Amino acid sequence: PHRFYTGFDSDNSSGDFSEANHKVAEMLDLDPHQSNRTGEHNGETEIQENGIKRHRTSLPAPMFSRSDFSVWSILKKCIGLELSKITMPIVFNEPLSFLQRITEYMEHIYLINKACSHADPLERMQAVAAFAVSAVASQWERTGKPFNPLLGETYELTREDLGFRFISEQVSHHPPISAFYSEGLNKDFIFHGSIYPKLKFWGKSIEAEPRGTITLELLKHNEAYTWTNPTCCVHNVIIGKLWLEQYGTVEIVNHSTGDKCVLNFKPCGLFGKELHRVEGYIQDKNRKKLCVIYGKWTECLWCTDPTTYETYKKNEKRGGEQKKLKPSEDVIKSENDEADDMPEVQDTVQFIPGSKLLWRINCRPPNSSQMYNFTSFAVSLNELEKGMEAILAPTDCRLRPDIRNMENGNMDVASKEKERLEEKQRAARKERAKDEVEWQTRWFHQGTNPYTGTSDWLYSGGYFDRNFSDCPDIY
Repeated sequence: PHRFYTGFDSDNSSGDFSEANHKVAEMLDLDPHQSNRTGEHNGETEIQENGIKRHRTSLPAPMFSRSDFSVWSILKKCIGLELSKITMPIVFNEPLSFLQRITEYMEHIYLINKACSHADPLERMQAVAAFAVSAVASQWERTGKPFNPLLGETYELTREDLGFRFISEQVSHHPPISAFYSEGLNKDFIFHGSIYPKLKFWGKSIEAEPRGTITLELLKHNEAYTWTNPTCCVHNVIIGKLWLEQYGTVEIVNHSTGDKCVLNFKPCGLFGKELHRVEGYIQDKNRKKLCVIYGKWTECLWCTDPTTYETYKKNEKRGGEQKKLKPSEDVIKSENDEADDMPEVQDTVQFIPGSKLLWRINCRPPNSSQMYNFTSFAVSLNELEKGMEAILAPTDCRLRPDIRNMENGNMDVASKEKERLEEKQRAARKERAKDEVEWQTRWFHQGTNPYTGTSDWLYSGGYFDRNFSDCPDIY
């Protein structure tokens, strides 16, 4: 088993082929599977005859083995401390910056498109709830820590095929805060927020509390939704098989209608029966329950009406006609197992007849385990296409030499570059302190979230005008 520290943030999951790509292909009257077929030309991007860009399907080099490294020698000094202040060896990383990890929110953008297309506010809230859950789905089995962004680091992503563009910036180093802004290319939505992941090590587990507000505005409906992500915890960081859970209550508020969706990400529990489960409901401004949502953040999400749900639960308690799980689906634990060990087998979501599917996780690519358990979307994020360097901001993650070298399998060079960049950042901070100069963010400013009234980082605009003359030299 691997024994190493892992990093977190919110993201989404994908397979070789997402529903969003299906939609694009259908609009162009193409066979969707044909349009997404990708040649293995050293992972390079190509333009197909039908005009849809093909993104790479694998990383340049397979994942570096971590089995020879002991995380305990590093982490035993860190119990109860905030991990953002601890320098970790590069072997515990995955070749993506935390800013790129945040971009994985956009993988299931088809759910935002669904929300935009619905006339019924309840159906819009259902799609937004599914989007909020999908945003944490690609954390499943992602056991590499993303690189901490350098102060002033940025990441941009424009996906014309999926209909959005995205920009993020590391706006603070202590505490580490990442701000992001995304908009629909059809001017149909704005999605923005700031994330401050507070990481703590508790001996056998690492917990990440993702502070910061996430806001989604559906422009056609003049609606704004806000929420925060659940807490993420990785178990068995010292010994045993790593496993990850999300827990806590996520409240999604529609600030226009007063509707609210309350989602309870359940903690695993002693015998693992609640592992990965999500359960909740949507209520109107008068607190009347409109529907119940249930499922797993690693699998799928369904909704049904409250009466059907209550009837089903009562029957279940009476040992009614519900499908019994086969023995192979039961969570089996021996007396010798530690309570913190991962349940060996997970059951699947028990379907309640009459439920509507809101979201289902896509399959990961077949080579995912050799690629840090990346989704297909994640594999493409650090791709540096020909000619791209000339138009990117000099602070873009794709230009970071430590991440680039790690992706290419040059671990020694990557490690030296990581140390050099961190030292350069420390020296710049000392220089500013000596001259009493405050750091100026470039694309975001501190302000107040217009819907929650809480402190937030807001997009200042102008990034896509591509005037990068006054960007800092961070690499």
